[in-house]
Amino acid sequence: MSKLYNNILETIGNTPLVRINRITKDLPCDVYAKLESFNPGNSVKDRIGIKMIEDAEAAGILKPGATIIEGTSGNTGMGLALAAIIKGYKCIFTTTDKQSKEKIDILKAVGAEVIVCPTNVDPEDERSYYSVSSRLVRETPNSWKPNQYDNLSNRQAHYQTTGPEIWEQTDGKITHFIAGVGTGGTISGIGKYLKEQNPDIKIWGIDTYGSVFKKYKETGEFDTAEIYPYITEGIGEDILPENVDFSIIDAFEKVTDKDGFVMTRRLAKEEGILAGNSSGSAVAGALQLKSKFKAGDLVVILLPDHATRYIGKAFNDEWMKERGFLETKQLTASDLLNSSATLITVDLTDRITIAVQTMREADVDQLVVTDQGEIVGSLTESKLYQVLLSNPEMKDNSVADIMDKPFPMVSESTSYSEISTMINRENNAVLVKKEDGQVMIITKYDIIQAIAG
Repeated sequence: MSKLYNNILETIGNTPLVRINRITKDLPCDVYAKLESFNPGNSVKDRIGIKMIEDAEAAGILKPGATIIEGTSGNTGMGLALAAIIKGYKCIFTTTDKQSKEKIDILKAVGAEVIVCPTNVDPEDERSYYSVSSRLVRETPNSWKPNQYDNLSNRQAHYQTTGPEIWEQTDGKITHFIAGVGTGGTISGIGKYLKEQNPDIKIWGIDTYGSVFKKYKETGEFDTAEIYPYITEGIGEDILPENVDFSIIDAFEKVTDKDGFVMTRRLAKEEGILAGNSSGSAVAGALQLKSKFKAGDLVVILLPDHATRYIGKAFNDEWMKERGFLETKQLTASDLLNSSATLITVDLTDRITIAVQTMREADVDQLVVTDQGEIVGSLTESKLYQVLLSNPEMKDNSVADIMDKPFPMVSESTSYSEISTMINRENNAVLVKKEDGQVMIITKYDIIQAIAG
């Protein structure tokens, strides 16, 4: 018998745990993904949105008709907005200009006002999304700022729901839990619950380059030199949120922007898992931790949100190429061949006047010289010009008298970069021997066409 829900908030939680098969095939252990995109707002932050609101209501901090104002990378805003719709609150969210357009658009779609702030400013700067949200709270009557970074209801939501779900879904066999760290509530709440069940469970936080977490965990030093711009959304910070419980997290692993974005696409193509950018970072981090796992281990990776938040970024080829995250296809000799690549030849016994006539009729500036069908040399327009200008009587000589050595021969799979080094002032063309034995030609013009597109 199907269950009937009174409103969308009742569908939050109980998300599936799905095995990752192809991507993790070289790991010695079983790896499962906790798919938080199955929440109604498509992210893990649905859990904390309703929890922070209900705790604030119970404490008398959040009053009827209030305006909820929060700084968010997008997903927390969605969690808050869904709860606000059901409970009758207004929402104003500040976010950074590095967040995907999809996140901003979807927040507007659920009735929130969104203010975009610059990313590359200090948290204390009046323009930062932290500072702007705090200012708006001061200026807006009957408003409340959840402050997901320091509001421990964030951590508690995961201690009460996500942690128990994972423990139950794995029948208590989980040995490692891996999650990206942003506000810290997810990993700290889940980690606390899991370690209470089994203190031997390892909790790994995934960090990004440009964030302070890893060094702070390892040295206790908040090093501002660690802070610099990065592209990955949702993980890493330039502050130390109250929700990050460093005593729960055993260690941090940093993942590059590129590795995270590339893995996000691999999850879709190889596993059919449509997840977001920080999900890719979490899985990439798990692969980097290969030496930490052994046979019989059961690893759970939390994937926070859905691919639809990143269509214009991770799943946009041009955006990925512009940032060097998507390798362009390496052109080969086969790609450079065109319909005019057929060899134009002269016999080494032909008179030079025949060679000139052949070039004119074929509209080419180089010829391949053959002897009984075998390639024995080459002849270029520049060589003909040089010879005939200095000695016109040579026109009746045979091609063999002035030909140069044959053009270099390559295979169809030879790279464009290698071919481009072969074609120069002294060498006008490259011959390509195809698998069927046919020989074709690549000229300077073909290289120019490839470069110009």
